[in-house]
Amino acid sequence: MPKPINVRVTTMDAELEFAIQPNTTGKQLFDQVVKTVGLREVWFFGLQYVDSKGYSTWLKLNKKVSVSVFLEQHKLTKEQWEDRIQTWHEEHKGMLREDSMMEYLKIAQDLEMYGVNYFEIKNKKGTELWLGVDALGLNIYEHEDKLTPKIGFPWSEIRNISFNDKKFVIKPIDKKAPDFVFYAPRLRINKRILALCMGNHELYMRRRKPDTIEVQQMKAQAREEKHHKQMERAQLENEKKKREHAEKEKERIEREKDELMDRLRQIEEQTMRAQKELEEQTLRALELEQERKRAREEAERLESERQAAEEAKAELARQAADQMKNQEQLAAELGEFTAKIALLEDAKRKKEEEAIEWQQKALSAQDDLEKTKEELKTVMTVPMTPAGGSTESEHEEQDENHAEDAAELSLEGVSALDLRSEEERVTEAQKNERVKKQLQTLSSELAEARDDTMKTQNDMLHAENVKAGRDKYKTLRQIRLGNTKQRIDEFESM
Repeated sequence: MPKPINVRVTTMDAELEFAIQPNTTGKQLFDQVVKTVGLREVWFFGLQYVDSKGYSTWLKLNKKVSVSVFLEQHKLTKEQWEDRIQTWHEEHKGMLREDSMMEYLKIAQDLEMYGVNYFEIKNKKGTELWLGVDALGLNIYEHEDKLTPKIGFPWSEIRNISFNDKKFVIKPIDKKAPDFVFYAPRLRINKRILALCMGNHELYMRRRKPDTIEVQQMKAQAREEKHHKQMERAQLENEKKKREHAEKEKERIEREKDELMDRLRQIEEQTMRAQKELEEQTLRALELEQERKRAREEAERLESERQAAEEAKAELARQAADQMKNQEQLAAELGEFTAKIALLEDAKRKKEEEAIEWQQKALSAQDDLEKTKEELKTVMTVPMTPAGGSTESEHEEQDENHAEDAAELSLEGVSALDLRSEEERVTEAQKNERVKKQLQTLSSELAEARDDTMKTQNDMLHAENVKAGRDKYKTLRQIRLGNTKQRIDEFESM
């Protein structure tokens, strides 16, 4: 039994690995891939690969290189990129994954090179040009400018495509117009162009025809799944809001608890200060009371001495009356006692004033003590708040000396109004003011970090288009002006 071959298939959001037999065809591998990822709209997708010559069957291998070039063009570190991307990601918080991918594709499809496959060709004069094949038709580019096409042919104008060796012939619907002829450098390029034209034309017609029963069923199922996801998303958002509200309430309670604890500490500090002041004032009041008692005792002692002096004076007066003969002596003693009495009365008066003064101070201290007690009582009774489609792979194809092939491109079943409806499009930025502002803001932020020395030719061409007010759909309308014959003649004269 032959040894199986390991194959890696990269999708938008995953890398898949398969073990296939050497004789497995590309179609079999594609069927295995779509079955694994659960893909039903198989006509929109295919396998893309690069052969040994460096050619890509569907898209030129530039996606990964473009990211590398883009990063090198800006003077931002890896951490700065991660910070900016995280900031941009947070701006779209709550958006479904499918919706975000759709928004991205709406913006990406407005870019000049989106979905375009380029092939080097020459016209009859030998002028080197680019042929661009995309979902809307064929476009001709000058060799130095792959962003702005010069001539365009929508699929609705093309009747038949064929090639003979390196010569490729396109027959238009207009019988009066000549054939559109160009030359490719290799036969295998013409084979790829033919297959790509057939696939894009089939999708072009499919998009403009009424949906089949299968597609209608898939769309209904997709709408139902989207509605179900939206309901789940709404329920999740509701629960998330409840959780956030609960967390905020918890934070509020914690904050109030911390505030109450701080307030309690402040009250305890105030209480300690008040108690200390109360003790000091109580001690001062006791001292004042003792001083008042001493003053009263001193006043009583002086009063007792005064009374004794009065009694002695009276006794002397009596003795003076009895002893007239000792009048002079008695008079002298009387004068002495009178002077002593005067001194004692003066001392008594001073002590009484001091006693009154000490009594006033004691009363003042008593008032301060009562006030302090009231303040302490108020502080201790402060109320506290409680805390609360695809084609087969061409891996084995080889250049031949002679080969030819052809295909008829039918327009049956599509109205004339639908054939060129893409010419009426406008970019997503023109339709959506929010997207326009976001893109302008993003461009301004990146422009500040941009390294002009790393600009590519395509960057400069894109800047010129933006400055001139050109976009993908304006250019599309411009290059399709005139009839088919005029545009073919213009191609031949390039």
